[in-house]
Amino acid sequence: MDRVVYDRMAAHDSTHWWYRARRDILHDYVSRYAGLPRDARILEIGCGTGHNLPMLAKFGRVDAIEIDPAARAIASERLGKPVGDAPLPELPGVERAAYDMVAVLDVVEHIADDVAALRAMAECLKPGGKILIAVPAHRWMWSAHDVVNHHHRRYSKRTLRNAIERAGLRAERMRWFNSLLFPLAAAARIAGRITGRDDSDDSPPPGPVNKLFERIFRLERHLVGRVPMTPGVSIVTLAVPASPVGAAPASGSSAR
Repeated sequence: MDRVVYDRMAAHDSTHWWYRARRDILHDYVSRYAGLPRDARILEIGCGTGHNLPMLAKFGRVDAIEIDPAARAIASERLGKPVGDAPLPELPGVERAAYDMVAVLDVVEHIADDVAALRAMAECLKPGGKILIAVPAHRWMWSAHDVVNHHHRRYSKRTLRNAIERAGLRAERMRWFNSLLFPLAAAARIAGRITGRDDSDDSPPPGPVNKLFERIFRLERHLVGRVPMTPGVSIVTLAVPASPVGAAPASGSSAR
């Protein structure tokens, strides 16, 4: 991602409506459907500034990986221990067969070979482990935001499921989210194309609007997975090995 993206993340990840409500939605989705054991081992790959780490820590012990040095320093401070820098798709040095859940939250779209990345993540799972995946949706919504974030693609449910299956995994509980505000997002993308003002700035809107968007988006924490959702800006799913996987010998050290 461009440096400006990490800078904006550091500045706004505790106040922006999207970050704040999304954390609550993902927390409730994991609580309902991941079936994690008590004190689970969790690895977040591509953790950015670490804004998801306190949420994930509610489910167990968390390790994290981030390749950007400045963002990694912020995430390490938030986590209270060093965050690793192993790159996808290989994840060199990351402990295999060690984690109950690997979380990749708006990360897979950054990787040229998403299938190889998902295979490497699967190798890091304990038997019965799961990968929590969130990705941006709808190729037609491609914009300057995707360019500055160095995205390789936006997904449909079909293309995401296909990548998961090619990696030897199976998708569970695949759902749209950020659906309630989708009409506004779609209108903004279309208007940007018509006017030629396709803007990559994702700074928060004025205070009252930011609070309103957060309240609307947060309503989805009660809906995602429970009721059919209309198409949204994002897709969330859990991926599990398509066939039982025996425990493999651990190698390396955790999230180096």
